[in-house]
Amino acid sequence: MEWVVTTGKTVEQAKDVALDQLGVDEQEAEFELLEEPRAGLFGRTRGEARVRARVRPLKPRVKVERRSGKARDRGGRNAPRGGGGSQKSSGKASGSGKASGSGKASGSGGGNQPSPRSGGRSGTRNQSGDRAGTIDDKQEIINMSNTELAEQGEVVRGFLVDLLEAFGLEGEVTATPAEEGAVELDVTGEDLGLLIGQKGATLQAVQELSRSVLQRTLPGKTHARIRVDVGGYRAHRRVALARFTQQIAEQVRDSGVKQALEPMSPPDRKVVHDTVNDIAGVRTLSEGEDARRRVVILPE
Repeated sequence: MEWVVTTGKTVEQAKDVALDQLGVDEQEAEFELLEEPRAGLFGRTRGEARVRARVRPLKPRVKVERRSGKARDRGGRNAPRGGGGSQKSSGKASGSGKASGSGKASGSGGGNQPSPRSGGRSGTRNQSGDRAGTIDDKQEIINMSNTELAEQGEVVRGFLVDLLEAFGLEGEVTATPAEEGAVELDVTGEDLGLLIGQKGATLQAVQELSRSVLQRTLPGKTHARIRVDVGGYRAHRRVALARFTQQIAEQVRDSGVKQALEPMSPPDRKVVHDTVNDIAGVRTLSEGEDARRRVVILPE
């Protein structure tokens, strides 16, 4: 995933702009601070904050070489007293993860630990003069095997099945491997509005809980990106939001008067930005911070 470079009056505003462009939540993004606003006179600040960000990459596993504990006694020099010829090192790393709920049998993931994240301090520059991903960054980004995705998807699927039972709801949960190391989990059934909530707030909380369950169940592993949808809510919302955005954009273009939309999540804001980008005569910008951040559609 390539880096995007954004600016703002504060570091938080610059991060929000980056999340708009990436279309992900903050937990799925990785930031690097390039420049902070400088302190000026009378408590004012000068300049802008500048950050670069990308979707958090998946890291390759580093094969850990184990040395045998045998110590060779060369001519009796430095030989330990009491003679123990050799020390055996035991202990195999177990990489199998338990899956909750019924479903397909999941494969065993490797027990090797993920490598430390690269700092990405050097790199090539793109056409705008900003740094793009480094060579090390590109080596980090890999696709998880279908076996690993199936194993982790089954863990989250089991959690969602238990969640349905706890709420007294009836439904089915399917886990499907997706691109870039993601697993999409679809919950289908009748009367599932309780798991969606107002404007998808409960669904967002369920997705965050699913990520936490996966991390706690399979610690020390590279974790897949989890995307949960209930009753096709997210898919329907993307279509409806794109249609609504197109109507508002056409009104702005014809009237020449800007319109601000309601606060949205980063994925929803990305749908708005992408939709408006395909319409001539209008453009977008984002304003506000955190949960109150929203998109404004303006005439070109």
